[in-house]
Amino acid sequence: MSSDIKFEAVTKAAKFKFNYNDLKKISKFESISPPSVFVGSKLQYPNVNVGIMSPLERDDNAWVYDDMKYWAKENFSISDVVHLREGLLNSRFKSKVHDVRLNKRFVEIAKDIAIASRPVDVEIELKNRLEFGRKNDKVLTPHGMKADLKDAKVVSNVKIEQKVDKVINDDIKSVQGMNYLYKNNFDEYSLAKILSVGVLGLKKDKKMVPTRWSITATDDTIGKYLWKSVREYPWIENHELFFGEFLGNQYLILLFPGVWTYELFELYYPGSSWNPTSEMKASTDYEGYEGRKDYASNCVGGYYASRLPILEYLNSIRKQASVLVIRLETPSYWAALGVWVVRESVRKALARGVMKFETNEELLESAKKIAEIKYDFDNDLIYSKSKLLSNMKSQTSLRKWF
Repeated sequence: MSSDIKFEAVTKAAKFKFNYNDLKKISKFESISPPSVFVGSKLQYPNVNVGIMSPLERDDNAWVYDDMKYWAKENFSISDVVHLREGLLNSRFKSKVHDVRLNKRFVEIAKDIAIASRPVDVEIELKNRLEFGRKNDKVLTPHGMKADLKDAKVVSNVKIEQKVDKVINDDIKSVQGMNYLYKNNFDEYSLAKILSVGVLGLKKDKKMVPTRWSITATDDTIGKYLWKSVREYPWIENHELFFGEFLGNQYLILLFPGVWTYELFELYYPGSSWNPTSEMKASTDYEGYEGRKDYASNCVGGYYASRLPILEYLNSIRKQASVLVIRLETPSYWAALGVWVVRESVRKALARGVMKFETNEELLESAKKIAEIKYDFDNDLIYSKSKLLSNMKSQTSLRKWF
């Protein structure tokens, strides 16, 4: 059943590539939103573009156009995702982030779609011709078409989960609302959508959040919620190693017994989506037991997207650890698909199974061998540059001295 849905959806979306001239004539259509809304950040803040996302025709499997967890579960290829997203239209209108307090019609439609628990039937009328094009972005999942919105109607009943409705109507801070929903099994994908359309927070403070910001803010907010518990747990007993690969992204995740510390190294091979040069590029960010006080400006959204599943894992086993993550972005990752790839790559590595060792040296050596054999990569440079490993050596020396 899942493979049939995957095949049908991707095939239907791919056919649009061959009909661009006909598509440019479209001005009015009926469709189903996955549900999905995009709040753009390219205008001068607080001005934003708000877009209703939908395929150009009714599709009973519209949900698959915006379901990253499903794409990961079914091991969609990069081409599968690109074809799907090229069949998705962003019907947009200009707004201000504070307009969510003013009951403006298009804003209210966008809000209803974003908080819906299932796909929403819509009628769309466009002002102008469709524009085509897909841009690389480290955080956002691409879409293939955009046009200015002339009119829109929701033509089906919008189902909203009771707990979402409660949070929207309770006068509580957005962080409290997000934590409440997360505890009640709403995942980060749903929360990022809800946050972006400005329905969370105190009534006097409600405002839309550009989708790029809402994704990272959600990863960070949930991460901090878990981090507060993880820091109170006992250390892991063994030294743990996870590794895995998804869509050309290779991961090594090393967990050492110790207080919570997290360090991410990202290596971008020549020819990968973020490195058109002929030389290897790298970035890294780090946090200690007290967490981060500023934005991870080197690894940006990938830092928080990698951290979240690791904190979920540690919370599930009720342990804390010092964590070193190495991401190798290879030329096989030829199209940037958004930060969900990072999140789901780490989840796949963690689900693959753990290797356990008794000492730091055994863990580091085994990770080095796996990197060399499976990924043709030498970890030595990472080890020599790692702030986490340097601090661990200093702490070990101090313990021996005392």
